[in-house]
Amino acid sequence: MSKKPKWVVEKEQAKKAASAETVWLFGLHAVRDALLNPEREKLRLMVTQNAEAKLADAIAQSGVEAEVIDPRKFNPPIDKQSVHQGAVLEVKPLNWGGLDENCIGAEVPRVLLLDRVTDPHNVGAILRSAEVLGASAVIGTRHNSAPETGALAKTASGALERQPYLRMRNLADTIVELQRMGFLVLGLDGEAEQTIETVLDGRKGDPVALVLGAEGPGLRQKTKETVDHLVKIDAAGGFGSLNVSNAAAIALYASLPR
Repeated sequence: MSKKPKWVVEKEQAKKAASAETVWLFGLHAVRDALLNPEREKLRLMVTQNAEAKLADAIAQSGVEAEVIDPRKFNPPIDKQSVHQGAVLEVKPLNWGGLDENCIGAEVPRVLLLDRVTDPHNVGAILRSAEVLGASAVIGTRHNSAPETGALAKTASGALERQPYLRMRNLADTIVELQRMGFLVLGLDGEAEQTIETVLDGRKGDPVALVLGAEGPGLRQKTKETVDHLVKIDAAGGFGSLNVSNAAAIALYASLPR
């Protein structure tokens, strides 16, 4: 029998690892929203009696059987520093699909792309802003971006269950694909000469994608070369002084027709 090429073996191993991957969500808010999400595959729910009472409606609706544990013996498999409020839920990561399913069809399409934003708290906060301001999707990369974790879900405060969060193989290729779909792609850069408002003057009805880099290093050179324009947030002073999640919210708001 012929030996499989190395890349085929690696792809199969990655697929197997992904199918075995699970996430522990924690905290009343994150657990409640996951229980109520029919798209979320739920595996194991551990709660204290107090938390069970607070989540009773969501538990009943989900059909998941809760393991009720004495608070003194409540020792779930999560970081000891995590504020779990007596509720943890083991789940499978969500599968949102690709660009076509998520980025086409909105009345005023807006997409956020993240270039090496690895802090789960930042990504969680960005998902929250994206949901509130009506973004179609938040897009990171499979490597060098925050995966679904309990910390991300807790910061997202429920938005992780409702706001598409895609992780693509290559950011530059994703930008090119969005450009092909008719998106104007803007990269945020503190050194840029033009503001978001200037570039979008008369074009706020167009589909727009905003690319944000991690604080400090900012956008990679390849990203800067691939976007349509580099832009800055008007009157923000040094862009580096803004936390990336705040910058995402302000940039998204500035891009919307008003």
